[in-house]
Amino acid sequence: MVQRSIALFKAMGAVKPASPVSTAGFRFGAADSGKARLSLVTLLLVMFTLVAPMAALAEEAKAPAPPAAVSAATPAAPVAVAQVAAPAAAPKNVEPVLNTGDTAWMLVAAAMVLLMTPGLAFFYGGMVRSKNVLSTMMHSFVAMGIVGVQWVVIGYSLAFGPDIGHGLLGNLSKAMLNGLISFKDGAPVYALFQNVATEPGSIPEYVFSLYQAMFAIITVALISGTIAERVKFSAYCIFVLLWTTLVYDPLAHWVWMSDGWLFKMGALDFAGGTVVHLSSGISALAALLFLGKRHGFPHERMAPHNLPFTLLGVGLLWFGWFGFNAGSAIVGPNCSDAAGGLAGLAFTTTTIAPAAAGLSWMIAEWIHGGKPSALGFGSGVVAGLVVITPAAGFVQPGAALIMGLLAGVVCYGGVMAKAKFKYDDSLDVLGVHGLGGSTGALLTGVFASVGATGLLSGNPKQFVIQLIAVAAAGGYAFIVTLVIAFVLNKTIGLRVEKEDEIIGLDQTQHSETAYN
Repeated sequence: MVQRSIALFKAMGAVKPASPVSTAGFRFGAADSGKARLSLVTLLLVMFTLVAPMAALAEEAKAPAPPAAVSAATPAAPVAVAQVAAPAAAPKNVEPVLNTGDTAWMLVAAAMVLLMTPGLAFFYGGMVRSKNVLSTMMHSFVAMGIVGVQWVVIGYSLAFGPDIGHGLLGNLSKAMLNGLISFKDGAPVYALFQNVATEPGSIPEYVFSLYQAMFAIITVALISGTIAERVKFSAYCIFVLLWTTLVYDPLAHWVWMSDGWLFKMGALDFAGGTVVHLSSGISALAALLFLGKRHGFPHERMAPHNLPFTLLGVGLLWFGWFGFNAGSAIVGPNCSDAAGGLAGLAFTTTTIAPAAAGLSWMIAEWIHGGKPSALGFGSGVVAGLVVITPAAGFVQPGAALIMGLLAGVVCYGGVMAKAKFKYDDSLDVLGVHGLGGSTGALLTGVFASVGATGLLSGNPKQFVIQLIAVAAAGGYAFIVTLVIAFVLNKTIGLRVEKEDEIIGLDQTQHSETAYN
């Protein structure tokens, strides 16, 4: 979600499945006899999925730009020109005018992004043991409450308010959404958000601010997947507030505000690969260092208790992600239409990449473990959504297909690494969101060809900028999260008692049970 002119706010008038993770149900041993019968089919699938996107990308690369229309009366090759025409004057800034069509779409897109958080609750809730399902789902739902209030009070202002200096953070001039409404002769006048100063199209800033709130809500909720089944609920609530204020808000300002330092450098992040997914994945790793492994990991079986819940979550996430990515056209480069061609492109790539990633993850699992799993395909879909997020409006369909295929394989490998390094990332936040977000951000610097150019379009500098953005955002998120986790661990404690963990967090933290 690259924001080319967010400063232009104007007012009208003023190997083993031992835990409930994405590897549950995988086969780590040697392939069984059925694998031999599948080898030919698998080979054909792999060949198709590799060759088809390469051909599509090649067609995109060599497709010439459409010729400009030429009047029949215009000479094809004038012999001489009497005088050189003066260069056209630069377009002038215009006053914003409310676009009701764009406003309607952004209201729907915001609601779709909010729905992703309950979708995440189902996705995570199905992957934990039955004694922890309510606790795990509460981690997502309570974020809607805490961040919803935080965003209105200070979050929006810190992320999207005028810069305090050096592109690091916004000031508090928009605290409590101050200035988004005024009154003239007793009638309300709503401040408008105008993305392109030379085009009149705009939406109410109220709509823009709440659309951005939905991103902040789900970002911190993603972290809960790593610390599920052992984190103290009171500590988690405080963590949500501190992390959103100290990590998410500054990163959003760095990358998406026109005076943010990474924005000025030219970092590309269409809808949150760096701000949302990389930051949450890296922060999950930092929190894990203090929280440690679950009791019994990796020796006890910790398989998902309700995979239909998880697949329902995948469907809700994919649906909401269309609002996440296509809605981000509102801040696309030189885009004055929230519901125009750029939104259509982002919608298209958000369909292609997760579809390809689900298939490539499934094939990788099929080859490696002997059988494809429903959880594996669903995890691949989420990985594809993560990887395409920073590139959704910057790449064409062929590139989205390649990115999706790479997403499934790369993130599957990241999840498999957990068994080797023996860390307890309960629901694979690091392997899917941390690794997937950084992969997507870097591949954006390779394949960008719409509104920006990447490595394959002759701009290697963009790839270097993406590397800097990934390192800066990841390093900042990791260090600040370490500090937050350290303070909470030394004060109220991050982890529940061993006996409470054995009984289950639904009963010990909430005095409830999911199934009676």
